[in-house]
Amino acid sequence: MNTETAPLYAPAPTWSGRNDGPGPEHARWHSTIRPIQQDSPAGVALLGFASDEGVERNGGRQGAAAGSAALRQALGGLAVHEPLSLFDAGTITTQGTDLEGAHAELSTRVQQLIDAGHLTIILGGGHETAFGSHLGLFNAQGPAQIINLDAHFDLRSESRPTSGTPFLQISELVGAESFDYSVLGISVPNNTTTLFATADKLGVHITVDEELAEMSVKESAQLARDLVNNSPHERIHLSIDMDVLPADQAPGVSAPAALGVSFDRIRAIAVAIASTGKLALVDVVEINPRFDQDNRTAKLGARLINDIAVAHYLTK
Repeated sequence: MNTETAPLYAPAPTWSGRNDGPGPEHARWHSTIRPIQQDSPAGVALLGFASDEGVERNGGRQGAAAGSAALRQALGGLAVHEPLSLFDAGTITTQGTDLEGAHAELSTRVQQLIDAGHLTIILGGGHETAFGSHLGLFNAQGPAQIINLDAHFDLRSESRPTSGTPFLQISELVGAESFDYSVLGISVPNNTTTLFATADKLGVHITVDEELAEMSVKESAQLARDLVNNSPHERIHLSIDMDVLPADQAPGVSAPAALGVSFDRIRAIAVAIASTGKLALVDVVEINPRFDQDNRTAKLGARLINDIAVAHYLTK
């Protein structure tokens, strides 16, 4: 990816969507969301992270850098039924191959947003997003529970950060005793024995895609609540890799899943976590608009973001 002429940080873009008239009875995301200000009241803050560098380093197919724009477009027309305080904090773009510099900028801005009391939702970008965002949460509030909805562990050991390394990086950042990591949706054929051994060494909770397929929607939500209740940490980082969904539901991802976990279960898990009142940070990553069909992957990501924001609001 060559973004050398693009700014590292761009302010909030102009939102658009269907307009049925003025007033809260016609409210949609595009008419409700506002650019973040220093004195904005605590609410839900979106921050884009336009990056393909981690995916490229990991040998994936390019296009995730456009994910944040696709999510904003899909969110724009969604109706707003609660008095949500919605803010757009702009977009960070990886400059050329400087993923490390983009991570530093991302962590700084996430820390600022969390310090200001916002539920911070990152619009990725490849899954390299998760290290930069978690670093910001860690700097703001210390160690946090991580729940990753993903077909992959992303615990690879590499000579430099990639979209496959973020959670091993986080384990090294926070230390083994504070590393509380769960992955729901793991595809056994798509993760090597070495990755399972690394997960075991780090005490990772694993629920594979086949187990989730056998659970009801309510059981999936209860699994999430049990994970939260059994964690020593008071804050949660929820990371959602859209490749956890079946390829027919989410074709527009960097690494489509042959089996995957159905959207109703993923949504139930995400809403259950948001309903605990402990959620501080969310990543929605690996949307690749180049391979999407009728924007269905972006629309599913937007629905998750919307429902997480509502569930979080209802805890207040």
